[in-house]
Amino acid sequence: MNRKQNSVDADGVFEPFPIADVPWQEFSHGERFGMRFQHLSDYGGGTQIGIANEVLAPGKQANPFHYHMLEEEHVLVLEGSLTLRLGEKTYVLSAGHYVCFPAGQKVGHSLFNHTSQPCRYLIIGNPNRNDVAVFPETGRVSVKLMGEGYRRSATMDYWEDIDAGDKT
Repeated sequence: MNRKQNSVDADGVFEPFPIADVPWQEFSHGERFGMRFQHLSDYGGGTQIGIANEVLAPGKQANPFHYHMLEEEHVLVLEGSLTLRLGEKTYVLSAGHYVCFPAGQKVGHSLFNHTSQPCRYLIIGNPNRNDVAVFPETGRVSVKLMGEGYRRSATMDYWEDIDAGDKT
């Protein structure tokens, strides 16, 4: 079956679509992390706001514990239940629960399916090519624009290693 890659028509207009038309993608890393997702906004032509329909299988965690400096994320649980870790606290979210992770809120978050049933939710955000994500448990700092990650402990003073002597 030859599936369309987006909802654009012959005139270049992005039209409404049933989400069943959007291809599923999968992500996994080891036993702990993994999910299925559909990038609804990409399919519909969106570039400013990202919306994904995600399904988190039983016993899986969506992403490592993290926060964003420039990207804001929202989660709306549609079916099932999951555990949100937000800083030092945990919350059980089920269908109808919503949470926002404002950009620059220096409190890590992660989603884990603690149940025996899949959990489906929408994740909404504003992709930012200049975002910096911080992973408090590992000390990793991910600089999206550069596609690189650094250890937070590898910090330097602004003037460190700069020769400030007189030029003669």
